[in-house]
Amino acid sequence: MMRRDEIKSIKKYFRLANYITVAQIYLQNNFLLEKPLSPDDIKPRLLGHWGTCPGINFTYAHLNFLIKKTGANILFILGPGHGFPALQANLYLEGTLRKFYPQAKFDESGLSYISKNFSWPYGFPSHTNPGTPGSILEGGELGYSLSTAFGAVLDNPNLIAACLIGDGEAETGPLAASWHLNKFLSPSIDGAVLPILHLNEYKISGPTIYGRMSRRELKNYFCGCGWQPIFVKGNSLFGDIKMNIALQKCYSIIRDIQGGKDKKWPMIILETPKGWTGIKEFNGKKIEGNYLSHQVPLKNVKDDKEERRALEDWLLSYGAKSLFSNDKGPIRDVLSILPEENKRMGRNIHTMAEKVSKNLELPDWTKFAEPPKNMGEIGSSNMRRIGDYLAEVFSLNKGEANFRLFSPDETYSNKLDAVFKKTKRIFLWPLKKTDEDFSSRRGGVIEILSEHSLQGILQGYVLTGRHGVFASYEAFIEIVSSMADQLAKFLKASREFPWRKGVPSFNYILTSSGWRQDHNGFSHQNPSFIDGLLQSGNDFVSAYFPVDGTMSLAVIDYCLRTRDKINIISAGKTLEPKWLGINQAKDMMEKGIDIWNDISDKNPDIVFVGIGDYMTKECIYAIDLIKKEIPKVKVRFVNILEINSFGFGNYNWRKNNPDKDFNFYFTSNKPVIFNFHGYPETIKDILFDKSKNPSRFKVFGYIENGSTTTPFDMQIRNKTSRWHLLMEAVLSLEEKKKISSATAKKIIDKHNEKISKHNSYIKKHGVDLPEIQDFGKSGISEEIL
Repeated sequence: MMRRDEIKSIKKYFRLANYITVAQIYLQNNFLLEKPLSPDDIKPRLLGHWGTCPGINFTYAHLNFLIKKTGANILFILGPGHGFPALQANLYLEGTLRKFYPQAKFDESGLSYISKNFSWPYGFPSHTNPGTPGSILEGGELGYSLSTAFGAVLDNPNLIAACLIGDGEAETGPLAASWHLNKFLSPSIDGAVLPILHLNEYKISGPTIYGRMSRRELKNYFCGCGWQPIFVKGNSLFGDIKMNIALQKCYSIIRDIQGGKDKKWPMIILETPKGWTGIKEFNGKKIEGNYLSHQVPLKNVKDDKEERRALEDWLLSYGAKSLFSNDKGPIRDVLSILPEENKRMGRNIHTMAEKVSKNLELPDWTKFAEPPKNMGEIGSSNMRRIGDYLAEVFSLNKGEANFRLFSPDETYSNKLDAVFKKTKRIFLWPLKKTDEDFSSRRGGVIEILSEHSLQGILQGYVLTGRHGVFASYEAFIEIVSSMADQLAKFLKASREFPWRKGVPSFNYILTSSGWRQDHNGFSHQNPSFIDGLLQSGNDFVSAYFPVDGTMSLAVIDYCLRTRDKINIISAGKTLEPKWLGINQAKDMMEKGIDIWNDISDKNPDIVFVGIGDYMTKECIYAIDLIKKEIPKVKVRFVNILEINSFGFGNYNWRKNNPDKDFNFYFTSNKPVIFNFHGYPETIKDILFDKSKNPSRFKVFGYIENGSTTTPFDMQIRNKTSRWHLLMEAVLSLEEKKKISSATAKKIIDKHNEKISKHNSYIKKHGVDLPEIQDFGKSGISEEIL
């Protein structure tokens, strides 16, 4: 039980934290109210969200007090990101802010510094951000706090992630799915997540769903999700005692579960009024306990004398002068509730990836390679090769518990199931004998049919220093495109803060692409995820398109070695041609783009460019047809492995003389035909910047034409087939006077007839023409070599 002096100290801390929160929102001068408020004391723009802040201050104070009493290692994750002035007030009071921002001193100048610079140009943003010590969540876009908390505690057995969730935030789909992530938390190897659902009943202009549910409904709901809810009414007569008892009970339950006892994980449902301790009412309108306190309760305080008087009374109600001195800052009673400095939540070492992260031990990828005996022979599966490699990664790092694979029920479907030779799928709810590759004790693979949850878990995992891969059907990774964009923004902003560096890269594997959705169809075709991240202009985002299994191995090995990056690997899972030997793959990995000299002529008349495994195959088969139809024509083939925001290939390698490099690959004036895995516009955007003569470039790619059909028909429908590429080449060669109009017409007529025959054949037989099925099985023809 808390002592009376401890209760008083927490109440004082809470009052001062609330005062500092309000000061940040409103004041640009007179921060301790040494004189009556004047218009000059008020900021010209009032920004921030007050309504949620008192609950944040209340929770943060009690969590720090729990740490002081128990020595617990607690990481704080704030869901309502716009409650940042409250979080900053606490970071200031616990002394953490001063460590990272020396101007945040414990005196009036320090209070002035944080208040004046809140929501101020080039000051502190209005919500949690990478410059916030102890934070790994932006919080501006709601719904990702709980999944991020789970990612932080995986393989971190001594860590508790206390996650404060707003009741408005709890209405989002990603957050709703996150309640079930407790089924993947192993008490023997992982830490614990303590959700604190903050019920203050209102969003911006109306009630929340959870806020209007009865206690019985809330209890039934969360018990059904596998939680043991504990209710606390923060503004009750004994609110501080109840919160302290609740946190102590949660801590005890967590330790019991981790000690082997069969209990449900605890959570707290904290009920406080919206805008608690603030303006009760104004001009006959209820403010506290109503949606009107959500953002800035008094919006015209600079110009309206009555509002300004109300603000002054509000600020004076906290008695800040008795809690904070001009030259020494917070009084001893206020600071007495804090744990020792290195235990304070803002200084949690797990938010500084470089200090806790260990490199993965990675195998020699070349031992898993299957280089071709004859170039182009069928028999390589990108995903099978990556699966074998990842299985060895699990084996080598088993003792470190430093690596995880995340997938929405698709590890088998995506041909990565070789990992189950070395690890299991973790699942903590009842298992049956027929459940294969599952474990209720330890497992490196997490599968849940919620892409949002997986994205959030992996973000929490890598931002606390560990390594992972998120494998998904390409079409459905777009579900998390906004989350990925938020991550990219977090990483970009993190560059300004030294303590943020060294984060293991976030690695996506996108497979089961639209080019081979034989039994699915149009719904399973969408390569737009890549576009969104590339268009961000970030130099730490790269998309890789390995052409075969050997190249895929080189790419995954490289990606797992990188830091502070977002890597996207896009590759198919079907048996396809083998193109590259080990040394060629290494060379491609280094450059990101290369001329394949084995199938290229010097001084070419036309250039083909393949980007992606299926697209490269069609390019090379088109070149094969050209060599048979018009052998005098000279052709160059260029393969592009990497696309980034600056163009093709390795940026550092290209930046010295990009124009020279561009012409080296694509010539300065010859026609160039691109065949790209995704939308043509992605490549056109790059060419627009790089090319002085864009009309010579023709770009083929996915153009939203698809259904349940044969593999080759997807190429026909999108005009990316070898026949379409051949006909486009013939037209370009005719225009350049390299072949006659009669020759061009003959070839085009012949292959249009083939397309017609193809259409008739697949409708009758349901499979591709024999000449397509058999083409290149033993390798490409001698004419092309």
